[in-house]
Amino acid sequence: MGNTEKIKYEVSVGNAADIESIAQFQVDMALESEGTVLDKERVLQGVTAAVNDVAKGTYLVCRANGDAISSLMLTREWSDWNNQWYWWIQSVYVKPEYRGKGAYRAMYEKIKEMAQEQNISQVRLYVDKTNYSAQQVYKKLGMDECHYYMYEEVLTTGATLEACAAILVE
Repeated sequence: MGNTEKIKYEVSVGNAADIESIAQFQVDMALESEGTVLDKERVLQGVTAAVNDVAKGTYLVCRANGDAISSLMLTREWSDWNNQWYWWIQSVYVKPEYRGKGAYRAMYEKIKEMAQEQNISQVRLYVDKTNYSAQQVYKKLGMDECHYYMYEEVLTTGATLEACAAILVE
């Protein structure tokens, strides 16, 4: 498959039939980008939970010749400042043989189309500081680096939501 070959991509909202592919993409991404080995069964449970509950997220899956070759997840953030929803793009993975060949562009165009239909105000994402190739892709597609830094504190390790809720109730 040469770089000049035009590939026809189909992008759609992920469903139960996509769970296995999406989970494998997440396992592959974690290993590739962070050297982290994920528990595949736990990832399958997490992907299944999101596919079955739109409040947790919405997956987009990109296909070439009918095969899933990339996915990402959209999550929502409410802006009280603007009285509008923002979308966050996360869990982006494109199979290596399709990188640089328009798969992410196809997914991003679908995101913008859906955002316009649903009156989404902004689309945001975070990217590893050292992932320069992804940063260039995002800039090329019209996204700008913003003025925010991201901070985090890990409060639980491997705890389920139910376990966290039980702790809060005590």
